[in-house]
Amino acid sequence: MVYNDLLMQFQADLLNVPVVRPKVAETTALGAAYAAGLAVSFWDNLDDLRSNWQVDHTWQPQMPESLRNSLFQGWLKAVERSFDWVE
Repeated sequence: MVYNDLLMQFQADLLNVPVVRPKVAETTALGAAYAAGLAVSFWDNLDDLRSNWQVDHTWQPQMPESLRNSLFQGWLKAVERSFDWVE
C-alpha cells in the first residue's frame, strides 16, 4: 500500500495530516533489525538509528474540509452497519 501514491494522498486528506513514506518501506523488518543491533551494541543509541532514517515522499492534506467531513461521515455509517455482522 505504501507505494500507492493515490492511497497515500487519500490518507493525508482524510486524516488531515501529512503522510510520510520512508525510503525503506519494510519498517517492521527494519525495526526488528534496529532492535537487534541495539541489543548487541551495533548502534550506540537511538540517535544513530535516527540518522539512518530518510524520507522518500511526503503528502500534504489538500481535500476541502466539507468533502473530508462528508467522506468521514460515510465511513462512520459503514462501520456502524458492520456491527451486527458477527455474533
